[in-house]
Amino acid sequence: MKNIIIFDDPAMHMNLLPITYTRPVSYIRVGITTIYEKWQYFIPDAGFSTLVDPYLMKKFPTTITDENYFIAGHIYPCDALIEAIFRLDKGEALISPSEQLIAFHGTMEDFDKKRFSASVKYGEEPKQLHWLYDIFLHNDEQLNLDFRRLTAGRKSQSLSPTNRLIGDHEFDDGTSRYFIEEGATIEGAIINVTNGPIYIGRDATIMEGSCIRAPFAACEHSQVNMGAKIYGATTLGPYCKVGGELNNVVMMGYSNKAHDGFLGNAVIGEWCNLGGGTTASNLKNDYTEIKLWNYPAHRFLKTGLQFCGLIMGDHSKAGINCMFNTATVIGVGVNIHGAGFPRNFVASFSEGSTAGFTDVPMTKFFETAKRVMARRHVELSDIDKDIFLAIQSIAESYK
Repeated sequence: MKNIIIFDDPAMHMNLLPITYTRPVSYIRVGITTIYEKWQYFIPDAGFSTLVDPYLMKKFPTTITDENYFIAGHIYPCDALIEAIFRLDKGEALISPSEQLIAFHGTMEDFDKKRFSASVKYGEEPKQLHWLYDIFLHNDEQLNLDFRRLTAGRKSQSLSPTNRLIGDHEFDDGTSRYFIEEGATIEGAIINVTNGPIYIGRDATIMEGSCIRAPFAACEHSQVNMGAKIYGATTLGPYCKVGGELNNVVMMGYSNKAHDGFLGNAVIGEWCNLGGGTTASNLKNDYTEIKLWNYPAHRFLKTGLQFCGLIMGDHSKAGINCMFNTATVIGVGVNIHGAGFPRNFVASFSEGSTAGFTDVPMTKFFETAKRVMARRHVELSDIDKDIFLAIQSIAESYK
């Protein structure tokens, strides 16, 4: 059995903060699944693990053998790329036209020392995650690809007659444009599949009065509340709850935006909560190009985008009626409340409003995180605590 190690390119790990503070790059959800899960799908007969920053290793350990295939975790798999990787002789590295390392076949020692016997050029730049906003920009394409993979040869639950389905029920090849997993319920909703597929995961709930435009995915145990208005391409990770209006949003999992308010062109980590009426702008009033905070650069960088909303790291919260400016980046463990717009970048483990921010004591953060996670029957472990303490130390340089 082949041993696959999905490694974090250090530059990409930094570039994708705050989402990668708490997870490997390959654990980012784009489409229905994470990048890691996409590789598992393409190579089902292999063993998988990750190679990450030392502070994450206890939670995400590495399995090492005498012969391994190291693959960059920010790159999406495809048949041609996998074929090129498995053609590598031991000691050879696969390099992109831009000279980035895609994959290596060999030992951990040789990988650590970048001791490659030869470099093989891949013919084109592989599809990859590079910037935070790529998560929502790539979501349409990846959701469509994931839908085809996950539903191929399988039969969906029937769509209840209480729902209104708009658009052709099938793609040109005769496969269904929607798929409802076992245990999922969807009643009294309007779903429009004109622009792509709709995927309803196991035990997910779509409540009455919801209006959903494809492409859309609600992963297992997620919930769309009554009267929600959702535009594609939107993904709700496992155990998310949403209401109000969403447009091109990716939620990693276990997060809530359960009430009215707008969220668009946004990325929300795990264990986040947006209070009722919270709204985040995704377009500047003067329609000019958006700049977004970049952690390694320590400044706001041009994006080339006109639309970009809220980027929020894990375990961050916003009180009722909070407002966020276009392209606001919120770190890990942030608690925002009060009227007015906070600044466009808020460092991790901060609490406050437009009046100012103070540091959140880690004991207080742990108490809150423990209560939040317990509601989903998940334990805040000592390993988790060590990770957050490491993040606190790293995040000091960004305050």
